[in-house]
Amino acid sequence: MISTEGAEGGGDQPCFRLEPLNAHLSGKAGETHLLYGDTDATSKVTANCVQDIEDRILRITGYYGYYPGYSSHRREEGSESRADTPGSEASGEGTSYQTCANTVLKVLGGLLLVLCVSSSWVGTTQLVQLTFKSFSCPFFISWFSTNWNILLFPLYYGGHVVTTRDKQTPIQKFRECSKLFGEDGMTLKLFLKRTAPFSILWTLTNYLYLLALRKLTATDVSALYCCHKAFVFLLSWIVLKDRFMGVRIVAAIMAITGIVMMAYADGFHGDSIIGVALAVGSASTSALYKVLFKMFLGSASLGEVAHFLSTMGVFNLIFISFIPLILYFTKVEHWGSLSSLPWGYLCGLAGLWLVFNILVNVGVVLTYPILISIGTLLSVPGNAAVDVLKHEVIFSVVRLAATCIICLGFLLLLLPEEWDSVTLRFLAAFADKKSEEHGEELTESSIHTRSRSRANGTVSIPMA
Repeated sequence: MISTEGAEGGGDQPCFRLEPLNAHLSGKAGETHLLYGDTDATSKVTANCVQDIEDRILRITGYYGYYPGYSSHRREEGSESRADTPGSEASGEGTSYQTCANTVLKVLGGLLLVLCVSSSWVGTTQLVQLTFKSFSCPFFISWFSTNWNILLFPLYYGGHVVTTRDKQTPIQKFRECSKLFGEDGMTLKLFLKRTAPFSILWTLTNYLYLLALRKLTATDVSALYCCHKAFVFLLSWIVLKDRFMGVRIVAAIMAITGIVMMAYADGFHGDSIIGVALAVGSASTSALYKVLFKMFLGSASLGEVAHFLSTMGVFNLIFISFIPLILYFTKVEHWGSLSSLPWGYLCGLAGLWLVFNILVNVGVVLTYPILISIGTLLSVPGNAAVDVLKHEVIFSVVRLAATCIICLGFLLLLLPEEWDSVTLRFLAAFADKKSEEHGEELTESSIHTRSRSRANGTVSIPMA
């Protein structure tokens, strides 16, 4: 067998090496075959000679983009092999196009969801303040809006009927989603035991939020409500023994700093301090609701969440309806006649609140939960734009600084748990890439130096 090797060091011509043939051929016939050979073997040897010579020339001249072993002959062979399989190339291109299309659709869908979440929450907050001008009854508004949660499970079942082939009856779907309460489904005891505390926390969150809107602007209340993310982390760290993260502790400190600055904006007196306390109370009860839900009910599917929220709406209608009546007869909240109520504002407010709840719960299942959080955060600049353009609100420097600090802390809380290791791996990969590029530049410069030296008849060693 005959093989060729190119010299690595200088400009010597390629040499031929005769290997022993004892392992392959024996006798005179073998020697004759070696000496004379056939035309295929001769052409193969010649082709290898040409390839090695061409490789050496390209390497010496420092041709850009050249890698040893990829001569014109091999490129032609590769082009012929690719031309032989046009179907595989077309299928690969089709798969890449489909992947890119799916990614673009997912990104666009996520951005649209963020805008919808932000717009629905801004609309809810602004509509509450419009309603207060003619109907200042926050508990009645909270109770009326919570009753609309009853529609969540029927809407979910309607989507189930439209999107699935194996359709279930409403009773079957209801029993399937009732497994959130236990393997035996929902009983009267479990209905009261599991639904009552969450309904109370839900009502307190909404009621305190509405009371804060009577004292502060929509921008301040929405910014203070974003502190619930920090409270969720602190409660999860203490109660659920979640992983400790220093960056989230920093974010929680920033949220508390923003709260203090917001209260200090008007000198710790008047309606400002009361409004800040109410908004922080709403964020605290919201955080407690989320932590207890994770603690007792765990992760739930979309159907189970719709079932649970509808169950809370039923509980609100049956067991909490006496509170608005008590407030009415004690003249704490005066409604007037039913015909005088601003039903347009009330129904629009309840509808926007329902849309917000649907987007939050559906979005967590369909896309990334971080997008829902970003949509909630974008309600702060959205409310600020409406307050400045429509209500002509002038924000002080302290309030702006407090709002920015709270929003920055909120963004820090969105960092994943493995953000530090991911960042280190990214920096290490980036450094390796830089070192490889630097090594390639040095190799290329040394090749050019050797080629110039050979042209001048001298040898030069570049200094790294």
